[in-house]
Order: sequence, then C-alpha cells, then structure tokens
Amino acid sequence: MNTNNLSNQQQIIQSWFEPALHTLKALIKKCEENLERIKADTKNAAVKRDDFKETLVRQHRITYNHAEEIIRSLSRADRIRFLGSTYIQLKVEESK
Repeated sequence: MNTNNLSNQQQIIQSWFEPALHTLKALIKKCEENLERIKADTKNAAVKRDDFKETLVRQHRITYNHAEEIIRSLSRADRIRFLGSTYIQLKVEESK
C-alpha cells in the first residue's frame, strides 16, 4: 500500500512537469531578451532557483515544498540542469 501511495505522489508531481516547464521557458525567454539587449550570448540564459520557485508558487498557487519537489523531480527526470546550486537552465532539447 505504501508503494501505491508513492507512485500516486510521483504521478501528481509529474503532472506538474508541463506547467512548470512552460513557466520556466517564459522566465528563460525574459532572461534571453535581457542578454540580447546587452549583446551577450543567449545560451547563458539561466534563472535563479528561488525566482523559479517563487513564480511557481504565485502563478500556480502551490506550496513552496510542492514547488521544490517539482524542481527536484524535473532535475531527476533530466529535463533541467542546475548551474551550481543557484541557477537553473533548460536542457538543450527542452529549449527547442
């Protein structure tokens, strides 16, 4: 029964992948626009982890713990990558 609950929880977290990635893409796009304005390489566009978490909480009305679990799950699923412990980037295939 415990494994059933765990799998249920994983499914709930994974159901947030697309909305979370959509939110992250919007934040990355804004960052890319800022980099273009200063004529910097847009491949370096990254979002602060705390900013992404805060945006998830505000836009989707979820808790901070839930937002953190979604971010960790996206990383484990290899959909995003961390630059240190502060910044997040989309994987190359996700940004297309």
